[in-house]
Amino acid sequence: MKKVICMLALLAGTMTMFAQTKFHDLEFNEVTGPVKCIKSSVMGQSQTTTFTQDGKMQREGMSDVVYDADGYIQSAAMDMRGQKMPMKFKWENGKLVSQIMSMMGNEMEIKITYNDKGARAGQSMDFNGQTMNIPYTDYKYDDHGNWISRKTSMMGQEMEENRTIEYFE
Repeated sequence: MKKVICMLALLAGTMTMFAQTKFHDLEFNEVTGPVKCIKSSVMGQSQTTTFTQDGKMQREGMSDVVYDADGYIQSAAMDMRGQKMPMKFKWENGKLVSQIMSMMGNEMEIKITYNDKGARAGQSMDFNGQTMNIPYTDYKYDDHGNWISRKTSMMGQEMEENRTIEYFE
């Protein structure tokens, strides 16, 4: 009986080591520091993302989130008008470099590029052999160094993406 208890204690200790203690959801959302909430708006669409103090996010419409052992999000599902859209994510050197979404039986890949300051320079979307480039320019930053406004263009239409960031005290 004593051996069984020792084995269970060792197993419990091992399982605790595998518990997630660090999440890279802040990097996923292009922020640093003690971020509590991001409210963003682009083209009249708003989205709210909240964070726990250990950096794990909760986003409206996002479910089935899977992380790797290092805390990087690997896959999730987004609710798009009542339909779950599976998404996969690829990371390199701590940066999100691509997202693959399955839509109506087709896959769309979004490749992300970064500028010399580490901010997203743009993304390119490939869907059924058609590629669309979406550049990001004219960044404005808050006192914590996180962007709160940037401009982009898609299919000849210029847009501004804005977000309000709340921080833990």
